[in-house]
Amino acid sequence: MKITDVQACVIGRQEPDSGGSVWTFVRVYTDEGITGTGECNSGGPGYSGFATKYAILALRELLIGENPFNINLIYEKLRRAGRYGGASGAPLIFALTGIDNALYDIVGKALGLPVHTLLGGKFRDSIRLYADCHFGAEDSPASFGDKALEAVAEGFSAVKFDVDGTGRGKLDAYNWTAGAQEMTHIISLVAGVRDAIGFEIDLAVDCHGQFDLPSAITLARALEPLRLLWLEEPVPAENVDALAQVRAASATVICTGENHYTRYAFRDLFAKQACDVIMPDLAKAGGIAEGKRIADLADAHYIPIAPHNVSSPLGMMAACHVLAAVPNFLFLEFHARSIPWWSDLCDGETPFVQAGSMTVSDAPGIGVELNDAVAKTLLWHGDSYFD
Repeated sequence: MKITDVQACVIGRQEPDSGGSVWTFVRVYTDEGITGTGECNSGGPGYSGFATKYAILALRELLIGENPFNINLIYEKLRRAGRYGGASGAPLIFALTGIDNALYDIVGKALGLPVHTLLGGKFRDSIRLYADCHFGAEDSPASFGDKALEAVAEGFSAVKFDVDGTGRGKLDAYNWTAGAQEMTHIISLVAGVRDAIGFEIDLAVDCHGQFDLPSAITLARALEPLRLLWLEEPVPAENVDALAQVRAASATVICTGENHYTRYAFRDLFAKQACDVIMPDLAKAGGIAEGKRIADLADAHYIPIAPHNVSSPLGMMAACHVLAAVPNFLFLEFHARSIPWWSDLCDGETPFVQAGSMTVSDAPGIGVELNDAVAKTLLWHGDSYFD
């Protein structure tokens, strides 16, 4: 079998409550008529998704003529070809992720096997999800508590809230210090959620890397009695040493990894003992095989994996295959509760999400396909669809 063509497109629509839902898809064609589709992160709303698309197309000539079964060889060929052009960072690593996932889709279809079997089999049949509840227009302890209870009523056993964008008492648009008013307000919001859901539902808090070191330490210590599932990215991702200081200063569980790519970046996190939980985004961290390598490396350090996830059902199912195949899975994020057309974009075993979990597909390949008719109505800024 040989690869004959590689195409890409950007799909999405701005959603008022989700911060934008934009995804880049890659489709790999073969001389035996089997195609594979992979999803990769677009880097957020706006025109940034096209940077990922163009990175995919720039790699096209290196893929033509290759045997798609040689997934690891192709990954290394592409990664090494781009080493001096930023192959370990966006958008090249995003492009590699989508291509890698599409190759697994092809191989699984050719062999009649689901991706999780190609990875060595599965530890679990379904993947636990936590509900990203956002913070919405109103940011009171009562409103946060009500949002959490809505998710629990839907069957989720864990919820997450953002606390970095409340706007209450912000000292300065560019200074990342949380002053007394902002800090007090944030703590009250988290306490409001805990009061509403009790201690039998897991609660995570996301800071999006928007606090400086003293504020992060203060917040982590203040939230200790609320027994968080984790405190996510309390400081920016660039300085691993600073994150390690936060972790050392508090008993609150620290989670990071959304903006770390490949096993090499996670190796640094583990070496510096900077976190308790990792959250790689499996739509941009390097692909299905690299996602499993990251999880296995974490497992050697007794660290659970709870990936960040803002994908469509296709990218989310690709992540589920990885998480089914590793022992140290904790939770997978679900970010699409406010996107009414999310399920319509893809075909597969529906409903994709039910009672706070996603069933791992046993169909050949990834087990989820783009619904071409729906996808064509969602092309981002006039992009063209696959031939």
